[in-house]
This record gives sequence, structure tokens and C-alpha cells, in this order.
Amino acid sequence: MIEVIDLTKRYGDHTAVDHLSFKVEKGQIYGFLGPNGAGKSTTMNMITGYLAASEGTVTIDGHDVQQEPEEAKKRIGYLPELPPLYMDMTVEEYLRFAAELKKVPRAERKEQVEKVMGMTRVTDMRGRLIKNLSKGYRQRVGLAQALLGSPEVLILDEPSVGLDPKQIIEIRDLIRELGKNHTIILSSHILSEVSAVCDHIMIISHGKLVASDSPEGLQKLMSGAGELKLTVKGSYEALQEALSGMAGIQEMEQLPGNPQDISNGCCNVLIKTEREQDIREALFYLLAEKRLPIMSMALSRRSLEDIFLELTGEVSASEEPARKAWGRKRKAEQAGREEGASSELAAGEDEGGLTEQAVPPQADSGNVERSNRMAEPGPGGEEQSAQDKNDSREEA
Repeated sequence: MIEVIDLTKRYGDHTAVDHLSFKVEKGQIYGFLGPNGAGKSTTMNMITGYLAASEGTVTIDGHDVQQEPEEAKKRIGYLPELPPLYMDMTVEEYLRFAAELKKVPRAERKEQVEKVMGMTRVTDMRGRLIKNLSKGYRQRVGLAQALLGSPEVLILDEPSVGLDPKQIIEIRDLIRELGKNHTIILSSHILSEVSAVCDHIMIISHGKLVASDSPEGLQKLMSGAGELKLTVKGSYEALQEALSGMAGIQEMEQLPGNPQDISNGCCNVLIKTEREQDIREALFYLLAEKRLPIMSMALSRRSLEDIFLELTGEVSASEEPARKAWGRKRKAEQAGREEGASSELAAGEDEGGLTEQAVPPQADSGNVERSNRMAEPGPGGEEQSAQDKNDSREEA
């Protein structure tokens, strides 16, 4: 339905969208997800033809947005982040005006206006001035405008921005209903909205597409090693011995336990498993055979928020897994040791404490002599320093 190839937008030296490529299939609701400033709205504007691309092409149902703009735009209904409303018009007047701008045939205008007002539930507001409507109803009127002309594709840029929780739920329900008959691209930075409404998610960061899959597929793709938290009745050493030959375990570490667990002879551990390995059943039977009862077992799963933060680079060092932070610390320590070794080696090569390179080529002999005296003070160092100061004053 929509094909985007190497789409790029530059503003001087700044690249807002960087060679973006993706396809949108018919009959799906796509979520375009990214932090503020990621390039979502810029991409939306280029797809609709509102903004010219620096490079790349956008094709809608076989029509290039730049080469065949009229044919391409007939197939698009667009709701910008700020709906293009005329505040001094009534709802019905505005929609009739929008239908005329979209070149809806005169004989069909009244029917289409009635239809979109019914779909967006603004029929009761038809005679009210738009400036007197709430934010939620203004969004609905903007969406009704996008539906005029029966476009196959709806592009909605932050449709729930500024709405209260009740209005957000209403807009979500409306988008789901529209998704039955339209292909929808929905941009947002609200994760719950995207996961609740969309069939497919595209995550953009710094103008680049970093992931594209269903919500379930993204969680599976980014699942990596799973984590199991266990409380086992027995010693940590006995547990280590029991699990030493078990397949699917990457590593195990002991966790601090609460006083009650310790008094009951229990230990808490964190087990990291290999990708897509579910070892819970095998673990249960193995520890039962070894007479190490499992008191509790919890599997940690990654949320869409975790995936979003990782892919967009929003995770701070303190929020990353301890193993990654420890790895960075090891690298820093190693780099520090290498730097220290280099310094010692340089000091060892310079036996006199001053190398030839330390003396500027144009330096006069008096300055060099004083430098040597300051670097290696002899007996009566205080008197010598005073003499150096007198020499300096005389030269000045």
C-alpha cells in the first residue's frame, strides 16, 4: 500500500530523517513510535507530500507522492498534530468546506459529511462553533476531515496529544473501529497507546528505523537471555552442584535473602538462561530429585517500555543490567592500567627526569638552567628558590 525507500530530510547540517525505508501493508494499523525529536512528524509530512524530501521516494498505491501528487493524495487522509481547524466555522460548515477542497463531487458532499460526522460521533455538535468545542471534540472534527473522500490510508500524527484519559480511550476505540476499513499509520511517543491499538510497530530513533515488528515479535526479538528468580530450600553450594550439568543455563548468581528465608535455610538465586530457552519444568524436576525444594520461582519478562528505551538509547548506566555496567568498569580499569603503564614506560626512558622534547626549541639557556634547578633542588633548596625569584625579577 505504502512503500518508503531511502527517505531523507536535511536541514542544513542537521539530518532529521536518515535513509528511512519500510513498507505498509493494506488493512493494518501501524504504530510509528519514537521519542520527541526522533523524526516522526517530519516523516509523516513527507509521506503526505506536505514536505519535500531531500532524498528518497514515497509511493502510495503505486503513485509517487512527488511525481503524481494529486493521485497519491487522493488516497490519504491526514490528521496533523494540530488539526487544521477554522475556529469561527461551525462543525458542519467546516466539513463541507473541507469536502469542497478535497474535490468531493457536489452530489456526494452532503452524504459524506453526514457519514463522517456519524463515524466520529460529532453529529450532535454540527451547529456549534469549533472554538467552543473541547479538545477531544476538536480532535474528532479533525479526524472527520481526514475521512472525507473515503481515503484508503489514514495518517494520524499524535492523535491523543493533550487529551484527558477519558478522551484518550474514546479516540483509541475510534481508531480501532476505523482500522476495520482503513490502513492506518499512527505516530506517538505514548507506549501504552501504541501497544493497545497497533498491529505492527516501527520504532524510530535519531531519524533511523531501529525496529519493525508486531508487539509480540518485538518482545520475542529483544528477549535475549531470560531471567529466573528462585528461592530454594538448601545451600547455594548444593544448588550449584545440582545445576552444574544442566543445559540452557548461562550463569547463576546468589542474591541477598531476607532474614526469614535465611533462618529457614533458603537461598535466593538469579539464573540467566539462553535465548528462547524455558527451563522451568526441567528445573523443577531436577531440584525435586535432588531434594532441593523450590519455595518460589518468578520469570521476568521485558515490557515494550524496556525495548523502547534500549532501542532509542534512553537507558542510563544505572538502569542497565549489572553485568553490562561491570563490563564497562572492567574496560575502564584496563584502559587506566594501560595508560599508567605507558606513563611509567615514558618515565623510565627519561632517566634524568627531563626529556629533550620537554624543552621548547626556542627556549633560552637561562630558562632551561632554572627549569633543571627547580626540577632537581639540591641542598639549601629554599635559598636556591629565592635566588631563582631574584633572577626572574632582574630579567623582567
